[in-house]
Amino acid sequence: MPIIRVEMFTGRTDEQKKILVKELTDSFIKSCGGNREAVDVIITDIEQKNWGKAGELYSNKINK
Repeated sequence: MPIIRVEMFTGRTDEQKKILVKELTDSFIKSCGGNREAVDVIITDIEQKNWGKAGELYSNKINK
């Protein structure tokens, strides 16, 4: 069972997530084959205050 994990900042709508899940599943099946019912997509929304890059929180980068 393939699992596709997406970690992204909060703020996407349910409709955007619905489209993302469909497109990721379609792309996986197109490139790797298999049964689409076996493909799981897990979306984790992360607040910018909980994500850091280059030694700094994203929430601090936006406020500069």
